Amino acid sequence: MPPTLPPPGEILDLLPDVVCVVDPQGHYLAVNAAFERLIGYRPEEVLGRRMTELIHPDDHATTAQAVQRVMEGRPLPHFRNRYVRRDGGLVDMQWSARWLPDYGVRIAVGHPVTELRDLERRLEFMAAHDPLTRLPNRHRLREELDRLLADGTRPLAVLYLDLDGFKAINDRHGHALGDQVLRETAAGLRQALRHGDFIARVGGDEFVALLPDCGQADDARAVAGMLQAALDQRQAQPSFARIGVSIGVACCPADGRDAETLLRHADADMYAAKHGRGRAAGA
Repeated sequence: MPPTLPPPGEILDLLPDVVCVVDPQGHYLAVNAAFERLIGYRPEEVLGRRMTELIHPDDHATTAQAVQRVMEGRPLPHFRNRYVRRDGGLVDMQWSARWLPDYGVRIAVGHPVTELRDLERRLEFMAAHDPLTRLPNRHRLREELDRLLADGTRPLAVLYLDLDGFKAINDRHGHALGDQVLRETAAGLRQALRHGDFIARVGGDEFVALLPDCGQADDARAVAGMLQAALDQRQAQPSFARIGVSIGVACCPADGRDAETLLRHADADMYAAKHGRGRAAGA
């Protein structure tokens, strides 16, 4: 006598992945046991509800695009969105979905990728940021600078900053104190900038700030003065080794309209400022 197969629902409940069946309008018709384990809702709490009610609002648009593709008969093997759990937490999900026109339903199978997404975010951050100061790095600076210059009409100022006396701190007191100075300098610069400004660490003791909608040299130098004052104030703290800063300015469009020209001009202006002050500080 052949064995008797269990009902399909019991088989689906053994799966570690979420299985959802929805109608053409996206109302839940069936979910398996993993839905409650991963998203927190019992089947009777979601049947008849629209799936969008449980999706994070920021992911509604991309989810709608994915659904449109599936409903056009194009299977979607790897689609991600975030669900809001019953307890209010978020879970990143990766789905495979398919429309079955003969049955008038859409089936999706998903598994959580929250840990994977967290790792991806950390790697993305590491690729775009300086590990010591947590500021954007040179690569991220160029991306932002190119973005700000893209329309060719928006005024922009570029500040090139180089610390005076930093090499002497490293030589006399070691790299541990030098690293502390760089971290505290980065924090001071970030706090002193205006809302919408951008700053990156581009070298050992070099930083570049971007000031959108600041196209006049006098205005840019006023911001540079604010940055200098912020560093002077932080140096009153016992933990801060005393240093200065030389700042060069370049403005778009007066000094150039492309990234290379603006950076070169700001760098040259910074060296002129440093040379005019002399090298007594041990830069």
